[in-house]
Amino acid sequence: MAFQNLREFLRYLDRSGQLVRVREPVAVDLEMAEIADRTMKLPGGGPALFFERPVLMDGSESDIPVAINVFGSWRRMAAALGVDDVQEHADRIAELIKPEIPKGLKGKLAMLPKLYELTKVPPRPFKGPPPCQQVVLREGEFDLTKLPVLKTWPDDGGPFITLPMVVTSDPETGGQNIGMYRMQVFGPTTTGMHWQQHKGGAGHYRAWKRGPGGRMPVVVAIGGDPATMYTPSAPLPPGIDEFLFGGFLRREPVYTCQALTCDLTIPAEAEIVLEGYVDTDEELAIEGPFGDHTGFYTLEDPYPVFHVTTVTMRADPVYPATLVGRPPVEDVYLGGATERIFLPLARLTMPEIHDYHMPPEGVFHNLVFVSIRKEYPGHAYKVMHGLWGMGLMSLAKVIVVVDEWIDVRNTREAWWYALGNIDPQRDVEFTRGPVDDLDHASQIPSFGSKMGIDGTKKWAAEGFVRRWPDMIEMAPDVKATIDKLWPRLGIKPID
Repeated sequence: MAFQNLREFLRYLDRSGQLVRVREPVAVDLEMAEIADRTMKLPGGGPALFFERPVLMDGSESDIPVAINVFGSWRRMAAALGVDDVQEHADRIAELIKPEIPKGLKGKLAMLPKLYELTKVPPRPFKGPPPCQQVVLREGEFDLTKLPVLKTWPDDGGPFITLPMVVTSDPETGGQNIGMYRMQVFGPTTTGMHWQQHKGGAGHYRAWKRGPGGRMPVVVAIGGDPATMYTPSAPLPPGIDEFLFGGFLRREPVYTCQALTCDLTIPAEAEIVLEGYVDTDEELAIEGPFGDHTGFYTLEDPYPVFHVTTVTMRADPVYPATLVGRPPVEDVYLGGATERIFLPLARLTMPEIHDYHMPPEGVFHNLVFVSIRKEYPGHAYKVMHGLWGMGLMSLAKVIVVVDEWIDVRNTREAWWYALGNIDPQRDVEFTRGPVDDLDHASQIPSFGSKMGIDGTKKWAAEGFVRRWPDMIEMAPDVKATIDKLWPRLGIKPID
């Protein structure tokens, strides 16, 4: 089932017992974040939260409620993407990109429904007045500080918009990008624009600076249907439109409309829309600090300023937010969905990959476990370097490669196997390259070292001349016997 907007999704969460309404007044200054953080660390991710009475930074009460942790469990993440399990989308992508052409008429006919499905999902213009433009506020009629934007950690430089869809375009091709970048609210009409240099928005900013210069149109949509809200966090291949990908996830089109002040296309079902510009000729402004998903503060740095000239919204908007910090928090499930959904694309160029996993403790870019079907000497190193050359995986700080029979999503098993199989001097490789802008430990910003660990079984062809031992496994017939006996033994965990 595809949800048409955020409020429809929230109603579903309410009906299904996955949402808690907080009717007490709660401050957007740290209090809301503390409640959210405690909730996100409950078993299974805790419920979604709907704060009915946000208290603003100036002490007044906002009439715009706040929704947070809406993606914060595997059940909610799957529901947001219209499936029972996010693996279903990975399987759909795997079917679509199969390199072999079906043989025979029967096989080719079986492909037709899949190809027809793709014709139904490109974005479509919303018919009639779009919901996101029910209220239009021009310059002098709005104040961004009156939105219930959260300040999440004590040393943050201010309140930050944390779940935006930032829409920009390439000045040469006109192609759009939609990214999710934090935005510090500086005042009534301006915010920071945290465009990390490896992201699409930063690429458009550089292109505008090289080309036409001056005012670069930017539109920020907040809220929408949950599948489209997820897409800016996904590492899409260049040229793949986020609205098209959202339609693929929804199995029906994303409905869009034109912004009022520029040619950018936005989700018609957004809750709040900020239209404006970034002046590429303007000096950068200091943004931050910000308590980030790394679990550390990202320190102050200069970033472009986003000038808001028009605000549009629904007549009764909901403000969606998320909280980042020491894991686990909501992004465990956003990142986990990306991990599952994009595995088939990694296999397209490296079919030897059996599975991969970026555990929450590694905050996604710090640690990647990869299991492979090893076929020749040095194969683990080929995979390491292949991943470091693939999109945002190039920012991975540590890659650990193990054999295909290891469950990399079981991090205890993966570490046990890798650490048991390595000789540190022989099996650890260091290299240099781009690192995440948020990595505070790199020697210089955005550039540093990476480590690859070959935790696979070593072969004689790789210079290992000793006999490699077998792993300990119980005999299958004994396991089957005990499986039948186990329920009658009364052995359970002790509290």
